[in-house]
Amino acid sequence: MKYQRVDVHLNTKPNSPKKYLNKKPAWFEVIAKGFNGKTKIKIGLVNVNSRSMDKQLHAIRPQVDIVPIHFDRLDENLKWSDFFPEWIDEENKWDEPKCPDMPMPSLENYKDLDVVMAMVPCGEGLGEEKGIRDLFRLQVNLVVANLAVETKWQEKLESRNMYVVFVGSCGPMGEIFRCDDLLMHQGDYWVYKPNLKRLKQKTLMPVGSCQISPGYAESGKETWRMSQISYSNKIVQVPKLAYVTVLHSSEDYVCGAIALAQSILLTRNTIFYPIDLVLLADDSIGPKSIRGLTDAGWKIKRVQRIESPFAKKTAYNRWNYSKLRIWQLTMYDKIIFIDSDFLVLKNIDGFFAYPQLSAAPNENVIFNSGLIVVEPSQCMFENMMNKTSKVKPYNGGDQGFLNEIFTWWHRLPSKLNHMKSFTQMDDNDKHEVPKDVYALHYLGLKPWTCYRDYDCNWDMQDHHIFASDSANEVWWRVYDTMPKNLQEYCALTKESNERNVKHRKRARNASFPDGHWRIEIKDPRKMKYLD
Repeated sequence: MKYQRVDVHLNTKPNSPKKYLNKKPAWFEVIAKGFNGKTKIKIGLVNVNSRSMDKQLHAIRPQVDIVPIHFDRLDENLKWSDFFPEWIDEENKWDEPKCPDMPMPSLENYKDLDVVMAMVPCGEGLGEEKGIRDLFRLQVNLVVANLAVETKWQEKLESRNMYVVFVGSCGPMGEIFRCDDLLMHQGDYWVYKPNLKRLKQKTLMPVGSCQISPGYAESGKETWRMSQISYSNKIVQVPKLAYVTVLHSSEDYVCGAIALAQSILLTRNTIFYPIDLVLLADDSIGPKSIRGLTDAGWKIKRVQRIESPFAKKTAYNRWNYSKLRIWQLTMYDKIIFIDSDFLVLKNIDGFFAYPQLSAAPNENVIFNSGLIVVEPSQCMFENMMNKTSKVKPYNGGDQGFLNEIFTWWHRLPSKLNHMKSFTQMDDNDKHEVPKDVYALHYLGLKPWTCYRDYDCNWDMQDHHIFASDSANEVWWRVYDTMPKNLQEYCALTKESNERNVKHRKRARNASFPDGHWRIEIKDPRKMKYLD
């Protein structure tokens, strides 16, 4: 049997006054204020399949109509990886990707609800892992979201009072129901008044990363906080948007951030609205570097770095939780975070239309956090900070942590975060980068630490998977468009030069078959080191 019916069972037998008190529950008191004495508040019940709510519902029964919500439970044989596969046919070369069925109620039967109340299934797991990647929990959250936005979709959403109540120890999914919309959290009860236009866009997304997320649907546009600009003698409202990167702990990526800014500016189209470039920097980034970064186009915001409790003291990602600071940029409605070892090769402004958390895939069921679409929120930042010592990431860094916080994420095309990595399965001996890439993620040794003559990843056997002469050439073409004063920030360091000399010698002694060690070095930076 494929589906299991999920119905609501309420105790309808009369009960003695001693058993049921007339005191109204706190969650209902919060909701009732929004209806200004409405005679009957219609409450739809989702997954309320026990008598645990009878007492509370009895106390408010004179003021409410109870509507059980019926839907089929998803196939119990399905796994999270069925909805979040590592690979899909993004180009539709063989077949159009499809997602497994996630049954929803017949929404036309529930057109005039005022409140949707749901018991949250928590599945397996303990503590902060309770309910993580539980498909039935996801289904219940999506059922609630669809009911909330569809019951009176023909009305103006701004004029509607719609409330959502969740009951359960693991709570709702923060990926769908935003903490900014939370009115009350008391024990196992959460009360929301969701922004329905934002929530509508969530319901328009695929149920997992099993499909590429679609572009904006007109009916799902957000109510963004707006600023006003004068354009052609008219006042035009525009969203506040920004590209953001973070530098912390050392100045090793200053050159990368300057090149990233240059690549964004080369591909930008600001005819309709401005988009800021914002760089978060801790105190390891000195005044000289700040001047160069500012000249490159970045607006600098000083921050304190954040340590990962689970990273080793000598690990490269020890302070990568500093990336969480991007959620504090609440002066912006939407940001696209990009690591500073990227180049943007085509205009990507259109991807601001996608909701949080949108990203390209990495491996298994997770996304790569090198480029992500984020909606800043101070309460989201605080929630994540409260979980940093409780949620153990698979890699000790920000990517592992964010994948435990945003388990339900939206798949962007891989070409938006094309990782410079080539496996033995790739039919691409020259490691050439495709022509249609939007943004290139430079894994391995970074171009500015190599000689510009070739990708120095070729000189290390275990780095061959990151080696690409075509990617190296792309980076240096962007470098050549930079003003001379900014190119100086990309000078070789003495340490990088010594490393390059050492690995070239090893490659020559081992006679690596790619033969890059034979190339004569003409890079003038070899003669002048970075101060």
